[in-house]
Amino acid sequence: MISTRGRYALRVMIDLAKQEPGQAVPLKDIAERQEISKKYLEIIVKDMVKGNLIAGSSGRGGGYKLLRKPEEYTVGEILELMEGTLSSVACLASDDYDCPRRSVCETLPMWMEFDKTVHDFFYGRKLSDLIK
Repeated sequence: MISTRGRYALRVMIDLAKQEPGQAVPLKDIAERQEISKKYLEIIVKDMVKGNLIAGSSGRGGGYKLLRKPEEYTVGEILELMEGTLSSVACLASDDYDCPRRSVCETLPMWMEFDKTVHDFFYGRKLSDLIK
């Protein structure tokens, strides 16, 4: 399940993509337009800056802006930054996970196919595809 962190990060990215390119947008303006708590968005955008999705600046004229063009972001990269792995089962979520049944697991091919479908779905969509 995609949490509010992932969903709100997408909303922030869409909001920024709709603004004048290169112009910093105050977080309070994004919070008002998106009807999301500014306090909660502060936590989310901090991770987005750290993950190099957006840039932030403080002071007069400060705010947040995209680092790339909207068509250069995938929905998958945004969600994985905010959510971590999008894998459906633990044995596919990490290479470090050692499942003793991996070689005989009859359901593993199904989970692999499902995860590929999810990956292809989200990574096949660009931020620009979400802008109305």
